[in-house]
Amino acid sequence: MSILRSLGSAAMVIVAFAGTTIGADALAQSAVGNDEAAVRQVVQRYVDAREARDAKAIEPLFTADADQLVSDGTWRKGRDELVKGMLESSRKNPAARSIIVESVRLLSSDVALADGRYIQKGASAGKDRQMWTAITLKRGPDGWRIAAIRNMLPAKP
Repeated sequence: MSILRSLGSAAMVIVAFAGTTIGADALAQSAVGNDEAAVRQVVQRYVDAREARDAKAIEPLFTADADQLVSDGTWRKGRDELVKGMLESSRKNPAARSIIVESVRLLSSDVALADGRYIQKGASAGKDRQMWTAITLKRGPDGWRIAAIRNMLPAKP
């Protein structure tokens, strides 16, 4: 009889532990979902600030040491150079920009990679320019910030 009681107690502990594990998994999934939503939101704020050509709105979205490699091979380094280059690029090419985030991967608890389609509507001669972008974000005390952007043109088959 004492063996059955011991087994019953052990079974209840296992069930309780399994419930805790399932609860922890659900919490982890929720945190990942929250991080993904936050990353997507930063990317959208970047697009909106870029479209508004608002340096004061663009600047806080980036880490101080952020860099950007654009499709023509220009490599901008540091937040100030990025903002200056982005505003100049928008001035030269007033196309409507959008980024459609295809995926967000958490590389660690404080680093994320957002991959997406980068479209410039009416870029040249009224034609759309379609590219890919990879945006690396870092979580800091103030939330997610963009640490790097890599824009690339698709290779022709």
